[in-house]
Amino acid sequence: MKQVFKSSCPLNCWDSCGFEVTVEDGKVTKVEGDKDHPITKGKICGRGRMLETKTNSKERLTVPLKKVNGVFQEISWKQALDEIAEKMKELKQNFGPASVLHSHDYANNGLLKNLDKRFFNSFGGATSLVGSICWGSGIEAQIWDFGSSDSHAPDDIFHSKHIVIWGRNVARTNMHLFQQLQDAKKRGSSITVIDPIYNATAKISDHYISIKPGMDGLVAVGVMKYLISENKQDTEFIKNYTVGYEDLISLLNHFTLEEILEQAEISFEDIKFIAELYVNGPTTTYLGLGMQRYSNGGNTIRLIDALVAISGNVGIPGGGANFGNIQVGKNFNMQALTLPEKATSSRTFSMMKQADGVLEAMDPEIKMIIVTCGNPLVQVPDSNKIIRAFQSVDTVVVIDHFLTDTAELADYVLPTTTVFEEEDIYYASMYHHYVNYGEKLVEPPGEAKSDLWIWTELAERLGFGEEFSYTRDQYLEMATAHLHEKGITLDRLKKEKRTPLPVSHVPWETKEFSTPSGKFEFTSELGFNKGLEGKPQYIYPKESTISNPRLAEKYPYQLLSIHPLRSNHSQHYLLIEGMQTVKIEVSEDIAKEKQLVDGDKVTIFNDRGKLTGDVKILKKAHAKTINVDEGQWHKFGGSVNLLTPDDVSDNGQGSTLYDCLVNIKKAD
Repeated sequence: MKQVFKSSCPLNCWDSCGFEVTVEDGKVTKVEGDKDHPITKGKICGRGRMLETKTNSKERLTVPLKKVNGVFQEISWKQALDEIAEKMKELKQNFGPASVLHSHDYANNGLLKNLDKRFFNSFGGATSLVGSICWGSGIEAQIWDFGSSDSHAPDDIFHSKHIVIWGRNVARTNMHLFQQLQDAKKRGSSITVIDPIYNATAKISDHYISIKPGMDGLVAVGVMKYLISENKQDTEFIKNYTVGYEDLISLLNHFTLEEILEQAEISFEDIKFIAELYVNGPTTTYLGLGMQRYSNGGNTIRLIDALVAISGNVGIPGGGANFGNIQVGKNFNMQALTLPEKATSSRTFSMMKQADGVLEAMDPEIKMIIVTCGNPLVQVPDSNKIIRAFQSVDTVVVIDHFLTDTAELADYVLPTTTVFEEEDIYYASMYHHYVNYGEKLVEPPGEAKSDLWIWTELAERLGFGEEFSYTRDQYLEMATAHLHEKGITLDRLKKEKRTPLPVSHVPWETKEFSTPSGKFEFTSELGFNKGLEGKPQYIYPKESTISNPRLAEKYPYQLLSIHPLRSNHSQHYLLIEGMQTVKIEVSEDIAKEKQLVDGDKVTIFNDRGKLTGDVKILKKAHAKTINVDEGQWHKFGGSVNLLTPDDVSDNGQGSTLYDCLVNIKKAD
């Protein structure tokens, strides 16, 4: 019997698409777009379609595994959970709950995936991770500036005279915005792409501007200098709704336009052109994640925010500095789900520096690591160090669908369910404001169990089972009951399959900001309160010709690591044979200098590691630029993170993955 169900994509992605899932004889046979979804309108990407392959893959883990003398053996759930719980009891008694590290990422945006925090808080408060490899710097930066990182509604783009896509390839990462761009262009809006690589989004733009990687904030400084020199700043907005403008002016005066042009490798005509876009708006800006993955990442976003502000594009239809959209997630009562008050002891490591945390932690040492929603041996920077750290720990437990690189290193591997094998609510926190409902459609293979089932069983064994004595519906009600007054109920969501959440479609339209001052803050009080520099500043990338010329002489090329086209981070490499080789993309000048052609075998390297792969020449990219898509498994040749640094960005909340210099040579 064939049935078609409405469902949702769970992937941590801008779009959070609605699905139509075909089920035949208890098996998912097709995943297509939900034509009735108001935002995604029936279109989904290859990553979403891959969820059918993922669900039905013969590579799925179906029974718990335990490593005995270096070899995995199948064991029962009872044995696995009994042994893990017993180890946790001993560690808590002898060393305290912080001797257990919960290493997690954001592979799944299901609301109930947050119940892992409920478990560890009820355990007493394990060591947890803060910050984000993906977008932490930019979120923190906009919280300093605006009080939150909120984006305009998708349809607001049609109020924009000009659209600036700054460091973001929406064709690859945000397909529904890409469609909106095409529609907006037909209606007369101009599109400008600013990026080191001429990408698929640039191909539909009216203007493409190439700048040196890591110099985006400096370009914003140059644009503001020109704009102010022409007396085109929005003086009313600056006077009435901002604080710290004098500190911004002081920063701008530190640089000459000539320095900016030389260091950012951009022309005066380009600076002038960008300035004119912003003062002849309304102009909307879509900011990418890559340019905040440097040691100067937070201030890069802050300087572009400042440009948007002084040009009068904050709080108006068709304007905005669109990075994240965390107002969506704020609609849910996360405290009711996660019970933070239960943690009696707590410790945090930076997500980027978790290897150092594990290797250096004392009082207590890390004795156990439990991994959920992530593959840290591939995704965390400086892979060699993270591998050493995980190998140094007595017990590693991984909950996953497949035997990833991280799972292969583990002592226990617990098989979990996919999106179609469990019920949950899914929401995008980046692009649109619709929440989607996904019911359980099929049974999981073998003995695979949901994360919630695993937490419930462990909680019972550890003595706090009462905190997990609820149904899935009851947990969903905990997080959404306060939305009833807005007309949003769980019953309605189950019936309609998606519903809009109450958000501001034009953030800051009232000019009332969520900062301590209530104004847009060029100089951030929150930054100072955190013991950091709250004034606007420009910091050069840590690995650059300017900040470290000796290093740049040894390693003259900039390494980027952009999102793969067909996989959500590392999730689908196992399922797509064509992705199981390392591709090293190089700018044309590098190919000419090193006498490389497509298909040549090369090695890129620096002091942290090396990676060998096949050359592909980028037909139009900024000089001295190399890219390797992130997410590749080590068993398929190695992750780009063998070379990336694990430093923390300027505001302490993000990674510095792109702040990375390498050299290249033909492979031996």
